[in-house]
Amino acid sequence: MRQFICRLTEPAKTIPDKRKIFSNHDLKVLIFPLFLEQFLEVLVGVSDTFMVSYAGEAAVSGVSLVNMFNTVFIFLFSALASGGAVVVSQYIGNRDRKNGNLSAGQLVMISAVFSAAVMTFSLVFSRPLLQLLFGEVDQDVMEACVTYLQISSYSYPAIAVYNAGAAVYRSMGKTNVTMNISLAANGINIAGNAIGVFVLHAGVAGVAYPSLIARTFSAVVILFLCFRQRERKESPHQNRTDRESLSQTPVLVRLEWKEIFCFQKSMVKRILRIAVPNGIENGLFQLVKVGLSSITALFGTVQIAANGVAQSFWSVAALMGTALGLAFVTVIGQCMGAGDREAADYYMRKLLRITFLASVLWNGLILLVTPVILRGYAISAEAAHLVVILVTIHNVFNAMFYPFSGALANGLRAAGDVKFTMYVSVFSTIGCRVFFSVLFGIWMGLGVIGIASAMCLDWMIRSLFFWIRFCRGKWKEFRVIG
Repeated sequence: MRQFICRLTEPAKTIPDKRKIFSNHDLKVLIFPLFLEQFLEVLVGVSDTFMVSYAGEAAVSGVSLVNMFNTVFIFLFSALASGGAVVVSQYIGNRDRKNGNLSAGQLVMISAVFSAAVMTFSLVFSRPLLQLLFGEVDQDVMEACVTYLQISSYSYPAIAVYNAGAAVYRSMGKTNVTMNISLAANGINIAGNAIGVFVLHAGVAGVAYPSLIARTFSAVVILFLCFRQRERKESPHQNRTDRESLSQTPVLVRLEWKEIFCFQKSMVKRILRIAVPNGIENGLFQLVKVGLSSITALFGTVQIAANGVAQSFWSVAALMGTALGLAFVTVIGQCMGAGDREAADYYMRKLLRITFLASVLWNGLILLVTPVILRGYAISAEAAHLVVILVTIHNVFNAMFYPFSGALANGLRAAGDVKFTMYVSVFSTIGCRVFFSVLFGIWMGLGVIGIASAMCLDWMIRSLFFWIRFCRGKWKEFRVIG
């Protein structure tokens, strides 16, 4: 079975084994923790929603509304970390430990400064911002919003710094570390929510403070590990074989205070050159999601409920593509940093095959269990039937096209081809997803099925552009470092 899977995922055009910087075992060790980490985050989100519901309707409404606001900033922090991950990965591939350390330090510095500014802005203008965004909600909901935003704002620096540190560790391929931190932090969050809601009866604060504590824990631990990271030293007593083996050992980068408390303009520009287009792309996507939510509200209670339940299944189904997309950044970044374009092409094809196979199996599994899990939901038979239709549409197209529209796009970004992916994503999001959501959903009367169809069409268009870009090889001409 293992040999059969290896044959399925091995590209027709290969490279010599000595140039394969990631063996099949290395890829498994890299990918599995990434998937488990993403899976934990989704499950904890479901758990949080469940516990918050016991704090009352005002608390649920306040938390859900503020989370829409928080998500925009969280995606910006993630975009910044992704930009740093590309740069750090390429320096690791280039075996340039000095600049690897510098890029890691500058990433942490930028993340801390940017997130501190966002935190200050949110704290100072929390009430005016919320009144501008959600001014028509009931007073008790507004107070819940203000409380939750003010507490969660303090966690912005922790989120950004953790993302930066996690990006450094993922760039080195040490995804088991971030998985273990996520496991511990999520345990703290769940236990804290249970105590805050069921024991202390603290309402919104009872779910906000555990998140703050868990995020701070993650940031402190990842920083400690990044400072503690040590490169293997070459001993004068080592023989030639040992030294050759050491030369092939992946470069390990670490944080140093002198690299954080400084401003290296060229390195900052290098990181932002990747991060800014990614941030624009992600920020626009989140704004469009908010806009489409308002369109969904026009379709009646049954469709709103079905769409909300379906999205929880969608988030789980999309995990495989998201996790493997992170693997692209590490692998392709290191290949491009080493200057081995042929190896980058090989691993692009190999990871695409792995992503496609894994996505088909995972999406199929989620689709099979959906009717069974739906029995536990207190929704009407009509809504449940609609959920099955929505999950079927999503999972079929997610399995077929998201490996190209999402994961492959990450590979192009890791090579430095960020403007092209941004232009395609902006065009596809506005010109396709928004337009066809209105066309299918409202004008053609398909409701949430129309919006889901527009989402799938968006993936198809992106897939076509990104696949053509990959085949033409233009992405190989970009230089992120040096």
